[in-house]
Amino acid sequence: MALKKNGFIPSSAPEELKKVLVAVASVWGDTIEDMEEFHVFPLKGAMTNEVFQINWPTNHGDLHQKVLVRVYGKGVEVFFNRDDEIRTFECMSELGQGPRLLGRFSDGRIEEFIHARTLSAADLRVPEISSLIGAKLREFNNLDMPGPKNVLLWERLRTWLSQAKRFCSPSTAKEFGLDGLEEEISILEKELTQGYQEIGFCHNDLQYGNIMMDEETRVITLIDYEYASYNPVAYDLANHFCEMAANYHSETPHMLDYSIYPDLEERRRFISAYLVSSGNEYSDAKVEQLLSDAEKYTLANHLFWGLWGIISGHLNKIDFNYLEYARQRFQQYWLTKPLHLSS
Repeated sequence: MALKKNGFIPSSAPEELKKVLVAVASVWGDTIEDMEEFHVFPLKGAMTNEVFQINWPTNHGDLHQKVLVRVYGKGVEVFFNRDDEIRTFECMSELGQGPRLLGRFSDGRIEEFIHARTLSAADLRVPEISSLIGAKLREFNNLDMPGPKNVLLWERLRTWLSQAKRFCSPSTAKEFGLDGLEEEISILEKELTQGYQEIGFCHNDLQYGNIMMDEETRVITLIDYEYASYNPVAYDLANHFCEMAANYHSETPHMLDYSIYPDLEERRRFISAYLVSSGNEYSDAKVEQLLSDAEKYTLANHLFWGLWGIISGHLNKIDFNYLEYARQRFQQYWLTKPLHLSS
């Protein structure tokens, strides 16, 4: 137990965390003499890491400083390279796209607390907010990030499939049809990579909890880049549309409701806002093509998060029914595959 005041942080390096927090406070001119000065508030909705808001009184009266502490989930190195993720985070900070990195400890980091509102599931359905998100996603996809610009989707799917097989019991592997997924991934890759595809730097996890909005300026900030990589931009759009079936702050956060998946007009409006924001002219044909491509990429997205759910169910201790979540993603894959593939 690292700190205790209204909550605690389950870090494996509590003394190191305390030292880093004290150092961050001192940079801002605040002297922490008693660890009880730190107030800890857990933030809900995270499914890969555990996230906390830390407050402490400043040396300037009744004002309080705030930071965000992120404790990395157990075994998440299966999903991504943490060093690469840190480099992405630092690069995003330098580009003014996200919070600043304030400090690191062995199993987590301290980030700038953004004074904006985290969106809710309902916010994604508000046309004005949806258009702002579309414009911001276009800006994100157009970022010129350092390093290789190769599509990571297919390699990641195959790696995660291998990991899922390693963790699963034979009965679970049979239930999810893991032995046949290598062929499914190959079918998708062949079908979805025909013809021209725009490749961009994709967030790959654009659910409402990773979107913040300043209520006064209406500026949108995208956060949490663990899964970010270069991919077809149609995949990033597909991921966002699929996330609109989720509400991670309900009493059953693992349950998905595909009856509220965005309809054709809602998706078309989002893609139009996405394209027009770049300032270039676009045609109705471009909108329709991206709309069609995004729908096909929902299949890859179901496999992506389905495999993630299986692996997380064996590794992660966060209170979330990962296996049931995975089950729903696979069910949706098999249900919609005939609608999106020609054969």
